[in-house]
Amino acid sequence: MNILILSGSPRKGGNTDLLIEAFAKGASQKHKVEVVSVHDYQVKPCMGCNVCFRNEQHTCVQKDDMVLIYEKMANSDMLVIASPVYFYGLSAQLKAVIDRFHNPIRDSFHVKKMDLLLVGAATLPELFDGILSQYQLCLNFFKLEDAGRVLVRGVRDKGDIQHTDALQKAFNLGLNV
Repeated sequence: MNILILSGSPRKGGNTDLLIEAFAKGASQKHKVEVVSVHDYQVKPCMGCNVCFRNEQHTCVQKDDMVLIYEKMANSDMLVIASPVYFYGLSAQLKAVIDRFHNPIRDSFHVKKMDLLLVGAATLPELFDGILSQYQLCLNFFKLEDAGRVLVRGVRDKGDIQHTDALQKAFNLGLNV
């Protein structure tokens, strides 16, 4: 299986990156894994103009790096969404990419499964509720299998995640996809 991990963290070497590395280490034992740090791509937010629905090639009027991410998605069987949670939502960089899946080119993708990796500093029980609702709606809309989730609360500073069992959970999730 080709697994594409979309990382929404702009902080290199942070807790989200460590969680992704653990997942990828497990998954790469059986599958091909590619990590895309969306922060490294110039992706403009969707304007909702629907031009992509009106042309045969489904091209967007915005000329940016999203075409590169579409190419990676076209070759993927599984998608992993990984993000820090700064204010009860996905990172702005990752949200811009996800919103650009509004394009009908998404119907040509072969993604069948999706995982979710989230890291937040707060310890509130409802910390991830908004994201989980959106995630479930995406699973339902695209008829995707939820292959698993690792949700980590209470990790703020770089490396805090190493003092939890989350890295082992992510490794195991990756190993068993």
